[in-house]
Amino acid sequence: MTELTWLKSSFSEASGNNCVEVAATEDGAALRESDDPGRILALPRAGLSALLVAIKQAPSP
Repeated sequence: MTELTWLKSSFSEASGNNCVEVAATEDGAALRESDDPGRILALPRAGLSALLVAIKQAPSP
């Protein structure tokens, strides 16, 4: 995987170690947890779209 530019949510803790980071890829996006940056989930555009739809439809905790 080429060098990625990771983005964190503005809602992240000040330490920055309690969030999900996202980076654009040629085929879609890559996701990782800031406290485990070596574990990356790569999603094609369709997979990212399905994930976002599922998150929006999930009941609030």
